[in-house]
Amino acid sequence: MTRLAAALMAALAAPPGLAGSLPAPLTDADFAAAPEAEIRLGQLLFYDPILSGNRTISCATCHHPRFATGDGLSLGLGEGGIGLGPDRRADPANLPERLIPRNAPPLFNMGAAGVTVLFADGRIETDARRPTGFRTPMEDEMVAGFANLLSAQTMFPVLSPDEMAGHYQENDVARAVRQGFITGPGGAWDRIADRVAALPAYRTRFEAVYPEIAAGRPIAFTDISNAIAAFVSAEWRADDSAFDRALRGGPPLTGPAAEGQALFYGPAGCDACHSGPLLSDMGFHAMGAPQLGPGKVERFETGQADPGRFRVTGHAADAFAFRTPMLRNVTRTGPWGHAGGDTDLRAFLARHAAPRKVLDRHPREAVLPHFDSPQPVWAVLDDPEARAAIEATAKPGPGLAPDEIEALMAFLEALTDETALAGRLGIPDAVPSGLPVDR
Repeated sequence: MTRLAAALMAALAAPPGLAGSLPAPLTDADFAAAPEAEIRLGQLLFYDPILSGNRTISCATCHHPRFATGDGLSLGLGEGGIGLGPDRRADPANLPERLIPRNAPPLFNMGAAGVTVLFADGRIETDARRPTGFRTPMEDEMVAGFANLLSAQTMFPVLSPDEMAGHYQENDVARAVRQGFITGPGGAWDRIADRVAALPAYRTRFEAVYPEIAAGRPIAFTDISNAIAAFVSAEWRADDSAFDRALRGGPPLTGPAAEGQALFYGPAGCDACHSGPLLSDMGFHAMGAPQLGPGKVERFETGQADPGRFRVTGHAADAFAFRTPMLRNVTRTGPWGHAGGDTDLRAFLARHAAPRKVLDRHPREAVLPHFDSPQPVWAVLDDPEARAAIEATAKPGPGLAPDEIEALMAFLEALTDETALAGRLGIPDAVPSGLPVDR
């Protein structure tokens, strides 16, 4: 008897009412409610390039519904890029300095209460010991006022020279970032908030949503972040897939999807990390995922190997470990991996199940923007020492047979929520700044 057949028989033999290790369903209690006016305000801000230093990039540039809230690229281009998705290219009049070092993560369920860490290395996480309730790279400079973890996350892309701020001397926001002037009057966040507050259409909306602003308090960057977080949480809430409906007592999965579910929660052991209602333990694991591009390293560092969680904790055990991704709509959110190193999900599953066996043979597959990067894209895989270090941390796995991969693919497809993929409000016709909206 094959492992696939044994897994399915075991699942079918489970007593009625006992779902084994299946998670509880997501409910309204897992998502914070927000007034519609706040959500619609956040929608405008999400698509408005006014938040970027050069007024050329919005949040949607790298997290667009056309590409399942990503950009369809392995590694993207922020400032210095023009175009959208796989068609994005370097602007000859303002060449970028480098590729963004990690794959743009999808936004599905990022506003759920169960999300306790954000970014692939978890550099933003909940921490009840901190006055703000969050631990971030800002440390003691972290200001109060962010409503939740997702809101706190939005403060970082606008500060990144490669993502939204722009490069040194290009604009007032970039100069403030360069000088380390982030918070307080005249800091980078304050400059962005002043831009928004100067537009009557935005001020009217903020006053309608936040009573303190209506009473005379200036619009702060935290207000902008809170509105964007409210929009992202509502727009891309994903809890209506076939799997979710089955968890709530609806029709169970059948055929290959049921076989894949039995494997996922059985001998394949996927649920060891992809656990709970969000299908993520919010933990960090070294799986030998191949790296390409510049890596998440400082500009003064000579190497390009991205150490993952180690950069946050300094613990040797966290070397090359990355956060377990959530899986709703996963079949649509490629390329996959922290650096987008895989463009074929079936191949990714095979490598993910037995990482030590395949890292050295990994093909050179990537979807990259049109840009002659100054850093060798494949430098880490071409460096025997760097490749060996990544491989040494990867945990061995049992591997998957071809029929098991097909069954798992069917189960992963059953995690697709078409409503969340389409979005609920969609792309606005225009934004208050009058700047172009990415479509």
